[in-house]
This record gives sequence, C-alpha cells and structure tokens, in this order.
Amino acid sequence: MRLLSSAAAVAVLALTTPAFAAGQAAAPAPAPQAAPAPEPAEEADSPEEAAFETKAEAFGQVMETMASEMQAAAAQADKTKAKADLDAIQAKYQPQVDAFAEDVQTFAVSSGQATPEQLAPAIQQIKGIPADVRGKIDAAAAAAAAAPAQPQ
Repeated sequence: MRLLSSAAAVAVLALTTPAFAAGQAAAPAPAPQAAPAPEPAEEADSPEEAAFETKAEAFGQVMETMASEMQAAAAQADKTKAKADLDAIQAKYQPQVDAFAEDVQTFAVSSGQATPEQLAPAIQQIKGIPADVRGKIDAAAAAAAAAPAQPQ
C-alpha cells in the first residue's frame, strides 16, 4: 500500500458517495460491491502500514456517516433548521478530519514516503472534505428544489 494512494482513495470515497450525484437530493444506498482484486506482486505491508490502512478505512466510514447525516439534514423542509444542522454536523466532524490529516502527514513523513511540502496539497484536500461534502450536498439540494415537479 502506498500512503498517497490511500489518502487519495479516502478523499475520492468521501466525495463520490451517492449523496453527491448531480441533481439528486436523496440517493439510495448502493448495493455492496465486491472488493477489488489485490494488485499482483505487491510487497507486504509493514505493521505500521497495515495499521494506517485500517485507520484510513475507518476514516472513510466516518466520512460516509458524515455525508449521510448532512444529506438527511439538507432534506429538511425547514431550511433555517437545515442550515443550522449542517453547520453543527460540519463542526462535529472537522476535528476528526483534522486529526486524520495530521496522522497522514506524520505517517508519510516518518516512513520516508513524502516531505511535509510534498504532502501539503493532500493535507489541505483532506481537511477540506467536510466543506466539499457540504457544498456538493447543498448544490444537489438546490438543484432538486429548483427542478420543476415531474408528473407521474
């Protein structure tokens, strides 16, 4: 496993959940997918890499939970309450996101995979996940509200 690919995967996972499909305010959960086949001839992960991979997977789950909470909050009829709830959800998860970004940087630097300067863009991207998720949910909710009702 390579750190930067894991961090990128977490970011992609968080930003491509069904909540963000354009024009959909409430997408159903996707069916579980089979895990991708492991890359052939990849060297075994060190215990530190395995632990970090587990931490990254847990972070991805937390980001999915955050996205689901934001999606539910945005779907409320009372838009003032929806905004307040979205603010609270974003504030609730930001410390976890910041801590994970610091963990990414510490792991990458200590394992010699990257320098802090090389990691700076990835760290900022990770720290921006809650705002990015919220922006996509807000945009999807606005698009759904602006769309004319379809006759059935």
